[in-house]
Amino acid sequence: MPTSLLRFILALCLLPLLWTAADARAVSSPDLGTALPGRTDATYLDLAKMVIPDLAADKNGFFRGGPPIHMRHIEGADSGGSPPETSSLSSAAVLTIRAGGKDRLAMLFDLGGASDSAEGYAVLALYDIAAKPRLLDAVNVAVDRSTSFRDPGKIAVGAGEDVLIAMSTHFNSNQGYMATPLIMVRDDRFELIDMIYTFDENLCAYRRTQTIAFEPVADQPRAAIRATVTDTTAPSDESCDEAAPKASSHDISVTYHWDKKASRYLKNSDAFERLAAENANRF
Repeated sequence: MPTSLLRFILALCLLPLLWTAADARAVSSPDLGTALPGRTDATYLDLAKMVIPDLAADKNGFFRGGPPIHMRHIEGADSGGSPPETSSLSSAAVLTIRAGGKDRLAMLFDLGGASDSAEGYAVLALYDIAAKPRLLDAVNVAVDRSTSFRDPGKIAVGAGEDVLIAMSTHFNSNQGYMATPLIMVRDDRFELIDMIYTFDENLCAYRRTQTIAFEPVADQPRAAIRATVTDTTAPSDESCDEAAPKASSHDISVTYHWDKKASRYLKNSDAFERLAAENANRF
């Protein structure tokens, strides 16, 4: 077989790996003092100050300020904790996205939470940085103590549309709680598609984990999104007071289809609500 043909076949085989690597690098965490890509007139700190107006660097390389500007919670007016009285951070999670056919920048600031609240406070901000940077929208996306983008951070559902994936978590000695919001951008404003709750246990006799994966499914005018939670129980080899359960693994899937008439994503099942209720009984 000619060498050139071998190289071509090898390149085709490597393409999925290259796409995966690109997705893994999609979220970055630049120092806030860094200039925006290709710019000398604006930094990430300038963007952050649109959310925390008095944010400034201290002598230790951290950035400190007061509370963020007022904003809604992604789940609605009755959700979300209080913002902290002071903000402190060294960087933010940054993600370039496409929304409405336009280039946009999303930044996620995990600010912790108020001293009297067990729930954190995390700002997801949307910017237009094509010319003079503008803050387009900002929402609190925290539903638990620690919040970040979830790898790969976004899913392309069309040539000019990305859906964002975040996660909000907390852990104790043998349990892990996680909420995964799926978020779209409509008219330069964030909009929740769904909130998916999963729960992990690590006990003497077994470990039970619930991992989640997303994939776009060809559809028009926007791709559908298939979300799959894999619920796995793995018995341990430890000597425990309780009997170890049998090893098991099963998938729970929900597909979100774009409904043109309703102009939003609709899910084809309430399986994740039933999973959340089952998990709540195990807390």
